[in-house]
Amino acid sequence: MKPGNSLMKHYLQFKDFRAEEYEYLFRRSAVIKTRFKNYERYTPLADRTLAMIFEKASTRTRVSFEAGMYQMGGSVVNLTSSGTQLGRAEPIEDTARVISRMVDLVMIRTYEQTKIEAFAAHSRVPVINGLTNEFHPCQILADLFTFIEHRGDIRGKTVAWVGDGNNMANTWLQAADILGFTLHVSTPSGFELDPVAAGVSNPDCLKVFKSPFAACEGAHLVTTDVWTSMGYEAEGETRSKAFADWCVDTQMMSLAQGDAVFMHCLPAHRGEEVSAEVIDGPQSVVWDEAENRMHVQKALMEYLLLGRIG
Repeated sequence: MKPGNSLMKHYLQFKDFRAEEYEYLFRRSAVIKTRFKNYERYTPLADRTLAMIFEKASTRTRVSFEAGMYQMGGSVVNLTSSGTQLGRAEPIEDTARVISRMVDLVMIRTYEQTKIEAFAAHSRVPVINGLTNEFHPCQILADLFTFIEHRGDIRGKTVAWVGDGNNMANTWLQAADILGFTLHVSTPSGFELDPVAAGVSNPDCLKVFKSPFAACEGAHLVTTDVWTSMGYEAEGETRSKAFADWCVDTQMMSLAQGDAVFMHCLPAHRGEEVSAEVIDGPQSVVWDEAENRMHVQKALMEYLLLGRIG
């Protein structure tokens, strides 16, 4: 989409898109994934360039975006704060003005959501949130697609979030609000999810439980994350004590639906937030979930740059 086009979209948090846009993205993700599995060449983003800006470490985000862009025929420029003017106090607005004149799409993995919002406000091209302290929309996009692959429509279902009220929990809440499912949340005291920060319009989609076991009762999907996210390492010891009862184990999973699936955005720490029996067990779909980051992001980049296909 050309600079100045009023149709240009950014993807900075899950609620930036409507339910029908997600339905389209899930369909496109399935088509793109099938082509990939069948070794069918598909290069709609030839001559397009993605700039990736990393101020936080990354494995899955970098590989999934970089491999995905190359597979779609495009090219990638990888930037870090230590190797660019981002690390020398250049205003984010100036960085956005310059980079967006040279590439077609920008993905940013950073700390504060305000930083990516400021970049997008001064960008001539679409900007994607690869993770911030507040939100992780690409991960939830992959998680939802994975659930749909394994169990069908998520509308009317129940997702149990066990652990920290972090960026993943915020994004799951936005997804529940938009896509019509219920989110059960259980966090230790002092690490609660903040519905106001998530900015949902339907508070009834959220149910909060003191007990993680109660949160898992009847759930169709149980999911968690590390106890200490990037940027909070100084709280590691405190968090380990606070979260001791929030390890997703076989007992918790037994309270969910019989065909419930387990997800984790990875990296995982077996014996902390999840037991080895669960993450390596038959209900775990974490490896499909990780792979699907690439497929949904390919669909997302295609949509942001080319609009709807067909």
